[in-house]
Amino acid sequence: MKVISTNIGKKTTLLWEGEEVITGILKKPTETPILLGLEDVQEDAVVDREYHGGIDQAVYAYGAQHYQYWQELYPEITMNPGFFGENLTIANLDEHSIHIDAIYELGTAIVQVTKPRQPCMKLGVVFGTQNAVKQFWKVSKSGLYFKILQEGTVKKGDYLKLIKPSENSKTIAEVFAEKR
Repeated sequence: MKVISTNIGKKTTLLWEGEEVITGILKKPTETPILLGLEDVQEDAVVDREYHGGIDQAVYAYGAQHYQYWQELYPEITMNPGFFGENLTIANLDEHSIHIDAIYELGTAIVQVTKPRQPCMKLGVVFGTQNAVKQFWKVSKSGLYFKILQEGTVKKGDYLKLIKPSENSKTIAEVFAEKR
């Protein structure tokens, strides 16, 4: 599984239904390596620490192959890596085969899979409709969070390499389905 893009964002204020929404979801690709810290990605804005960042969701990864599905549903929207708020866009990241607690080497970091992403209304703001959040819940294209076991850097072109499987635990897709 190859890293297609590393993405970081800044604190941004968006307007949604007449209200200001402060978010860090808008990520853009970076050409420089990013540092995976114990609680977040260095230089990436984490606005709502209750739901984002922290030990068990320091880094969010999303499958590059899922972009085609969403682009077909929303052809009017330009979707570049980072659109879903992910720090890492990874080719062939498959929620059906990646297990909770599996440990991977990623660049110079060591990461552990913790849980699927549960979408919030801010994803709907990015799409321009909260229907996107409902659609997100219906499909197993959630992406996943990593805990950082060893801090390190990752860059475009690095690979996510399994170093310790966790076959006895559930897959990301199974856990996501239970949350629906």
